[in-house]
Amino acid sequence: MGMEREIKLALPASQVKAATQWFVERTGEAGRAVKLSNIYFDTPRLTLASSKSALRLRHTPDGWLQTFKTVGLAKGGLHSRHEWEMPVAGEKLEIDALLHECDEPAAGQALRQAAPELIELFRTNFTRTLWHVAIDGSKVEAAIDQGDVLAQVNSELRRAPISEIELELKSGDEAALHALAAELGKQVAGLAPDDISKAQRGYQLRAS
Repeated sequence: MGMEREIKLALPASQVKAATQWFVERTGEAGRAVKLSNIYFDTPRLTLASSKSALRLRHTPDGWLQTFKTVGLAKGGLHSRHEWEMPVAGEKLEIDALLHECDEPAAGQALRQAAPELIELFRTNFTRTLWHVAIDGSKVEAAIDQGDVLAQVNSELRRAPISEIELELKSGDEAALHALAAELGKQVAGLAPDDISKAQRGYQLRAS
């Protein structure tokens, strides 16, 4: 199990170019663009959402990953949550492997109960542009995400935009996340802390 700590910032579409340029200047790197396709699963009764957890398959240029997360805590854009992630052979969940790794009893119980009834609920498709930022002796992975949340509800395809910055702590002190966010906020207008995850946006889109 890992503990994911990141700051998420809503990024106005008009400021994507400015944010990109700031990261290029800050790191001296052009940024690495990666296309990510994600499928989120739950039961028809939303068992996982009720237990404040989320389950997804992610397609990356290197293959498929499955990820199980607890919602954890989100305040002022800072998200702290438990996460279990591992490669899988293809576009298919391997629940037994996740249950073996999940060492948080309540989350594991929710996943076990949900497993027989899991269905696809929604997808997120976006391009993630990545930089590695050194700050105050810590290492942060910075990402600009641009894309969409997509949910098929009966015959209607619902869509909501994704435009955000994620600053994830890879090593060092959590204070580095706040310092980097403050530094960025002085140079890019309109940034705002975002306490809503992509998974939560998907659930909201289905319910709207």
